[in-house]
Amino acid sequence: MAFRIIVLAKQVPDTRNVGEDAMKADGTVNRAALPAIYNPEDLNALEQALRIKDRYEDTEIIILTMGPPRAADIIRESIFRNADRGYLITDRRFAGADTLATSYVISKAVEKIGEYDLIICGRQAIDGDTAQVGPQTAEKLNIPQVTYAEDITGLSKGSTTVIRRLERGVETVECATPALITVHGSAPVCRPKNAKLLMKYKHAKTVTELQTIDDDYVNETVRDKPYLSIEEISLDDLDCKPENIGLAGSPTKVKKIENVVLQGKEAKVLKDSDQDIRELMGELITNHTLG
Repeated sequence: MAFRIIVLAKQVPDTRNVGEDAMKADGTVNRAALPAIYNPEDLNALEQALRIKDRYEDTEIIILTMGPPRAADIIRESIFRNADRGYLITDRRFAGADTLATSYVISKAVEKIGEYDLIICGRQAIDGDTAQVGPQTAEKLNIPQVTYAEDITGLSKGSTTVIRRLERGVETVECATPALITVHGSAPVCRPKNAKLLMKYKHAKTVTELQTIDDDYVNETVRDKPYLSIEEISLDDLDCKPENIGLAGSPTKVKKIENVVLQGKEAKVLKDSDQDIRELMGELITNHTLG
């Protein structure tokens, strides 16, 4: 039995290196000032798709990512791990999109791709931590959703079985398909890149990348091998309303971001006594660390 799975993946700024120049004057993230990485929980999501492909050989995994031209790196990294192909949603008119505008564009791109059994994505991205894009996309596509997934244990034409990681334990749920599943960070980590796939697809490029590369060998290689072509999707390819995209379609505005570094300046040694514990709890409550 073959399945078609769309994995939503995002290239995010490495939030471990947030500095004063990490935010632009208009309140958007200055992505050029931060190293770009594969969003961690999206890698967990990719692994879930790959495990399904391991069980059903004819399964097709399509990567869908939205961002600037350099976000094509996410598609290549996914293909190196045995994803089949990918689409890069890129257009300057999408810049500044919040979760509402982003999910709107992604839903339109999914409709363009066509039939699918599952959409899988990470629970949230580390640059926003909102956990909104996945659920909002499901709502716009009018399909069921399962959040906080830790494992996809069953899949058939018409239903899927998912183990969810909750605050006080786990639960197993069954859901009709097609459906969207967001994957928790406690799910199995993604497998490493495959050396043979890396060598085969290392020259995979988008049209925009080929236009900026002054390398005849790479250009000829991609022309001769169509599987090395990564397809781009622009606003002109989608049935989007201009007022629903980019900054115009984004009601959420970020006013300020800052890098908070916690430093241990003082240490207190506690004895094994109820009195010391009571004093510590009193201090934590007084300074509002607790309560």
